[in-house]
Amino acid sequence: MNSTMLDSGMVRRKEKSRPTWGVPKGIVLLATPEGWRTSVITESGMFCGRLGVPIDADPQDARAAAAVMVTELARDFHDIDVEVSWDPPQEPRSWTAQVILVAEVAEGAGRSAGG
Repeated sequence: MNSTMLDSGMVRRKEKSRPTWGVPKGIVLLATPEGWRTSVITESGMFCGRLGVPIDADPQDARAAAAVMVTELARDFHDIDVEVSWDPPQEPRSWTAQVILVAEVAEGAGRSAGG
């Protein structure tokens, strides 16, 4: 842990800690009358919230915004790169996606190309 001398004593700086929620594994995106809502499924649970896009946004734009959000969270908090792959819609106004580590994507592509 780093320390810094301030006035008459030492002050310890906190190391960057990992968030309590785990690595993202999936996304649920819902179009509601109040706006777009997301649930991000992680290794250790789920967190939900509003997506910052207009209520009347095209579903493709909302999916893109949700994918960017999860990609940035994985990079910023877990120092990993992920790819978001949207599943075919099963219900109106509802979408799901799988979140995959980029290394896993590259390994899978190599296996299918050589297999």
